Amino acid sequence: MIHYKEFTLENGLRCLVHEDPTTPLAVLNVLYNVGSRDEDEQHTGFAHLFEHLMFSGSVNIPNYDAPLQQAGGENNAFTSPDLTNYYLTVPAQNIETGFWLESDRMLDLAFSENGLEVQRKVVVEEFKQNYLNQPYGDVWLKLRPLAYHVHPYKWATIGKEVSHIENAVMDDVRAFFKKHYSPANAILVIAGNITFERAQELTQKWFGPIPGGVKYERNLPAEPRQTQARFQEVEAPVPLSALYKAYHMPGRTSPEYYAGDLLADVLGRGDSSRLHHELVKEQKLFNSISAFATGSMEPGLLVIQGKLNTGVDIQVANAAVEAIVEKIRAEHISEEELQKVKNQAETSIVFSEIELLNRAMNLAFGKLMGNPNHVNEEGALVQAVTSEDIYRQAQEILRPDNCSTLFYKAAPGNEAQEELEEVLEEE
Repeated sequence: MIHYKEFTLENGLRCLVHEDPTTPLAVLNVLYNVGSRDEDEQHTGFAHLFEHLMFSGSVNIPNYDAPLQQAGGENNAFTSPDLTNYYLTVPAQNIETGFWLESDRMLDLAFSENGLEVQRKVVVEEFKQNYLNQPYGDVWLKLRPLAYHVHPYKWATIGKEVSHIENAVMDDVRAFFKKHYSPANAILVIAGNITFERAQELTQKWFGPIPGGVKYERNLPAEPRQTQARFQEVEAPVPLSALYKAYHMPGRTSPEYYAGDLLADVLGRGDSSRLHHELVKEQKLFNSISAFATGSMEPGLLVIQGKLNTGVDIQVANAAVEAIVEKIRAEHISEEELQKVKNQAETSIVFSEIELLNRAMNLAFGKLMGNPNHVNEEGALVQAVTSEDIYRQAQEILRPDNCSTLFYKAAPGNEAQEELEEVLEEE
């Protein structure tokens, strides 16, 4: 059980405090209600670019990292399609340094052409290195627009194309900050060895004077129900051909989400899952295969992904996957199999509560979904799922006409393929 208390500042900043006197540390987690789904399709990648810009210095603090390191702290951030999250950890006695740093960059970034140019180059290089020049790196650049035709989940967090970042101008950057980075669009979690009263006092001192801004009201186009199977085939210089199948499924706030999530676990979580047992161990068609739910706030995807063994025909591998998918649609899973995936899911939840930082993040995510106590209720939601619930979700999610399939084929004669074959021959 993660205990917490809440309060809201007059400027709209929603705050949660989790007291833990057993640790010498304290955490500040600032979640902004903006992700890549909130971008304009002609200016994608801005949420992620801003994650970098927020470390470029604010009006009063030119170097964010230096004072935090002097206080014995560390920090990081991440961007997703749904949100942008910043966090820092410091010795509890130095927590006010964290309040000072986070509040100043929420108040006003030190917008400069030089800072923008530096971070723009960093993000462009990340785009090229991780997505364009890495084996399988562009999978989601292809799979997302195959599965989504309308909803902005159709582009990756890094952006739709690298030119959107290369062409980012200061006016667009300032407008994005003004729209999304304000107390009205943020959630602050303070956790660790600090009392509720002290956390409230410091929050009011450092964040209270910041103008509230205009609360962002999200109004995104809904993805229409998919009624026809989609398919794409590409070749790339990768060591093994790979198969990707994406099915639309409920989002995190839907009552059906956990049945869909456990369905993915039955299919492809761990070595005892159906896909791995049958296709890796028994038929030896795949080198590895798994299934997972993207866990998106809005309707997301159940994804099956696997790398084929050398010499396996990808059509044969795809047919084998579809046979297992059809089997799970045709019958109820056993209570034993259901309990196994429930135990796996609940174990993950329990382990996520060990680290102080994870507790703070989980509270912030729950608050964003409308229920900060979600972190304490999630285990019960998992245990409430029945075999019938999973059967119904299998009928809906795993429809053949709800599937987008990507054949990611290893180009013949590429060096990576030849090197892998030599290794396999030696073995």
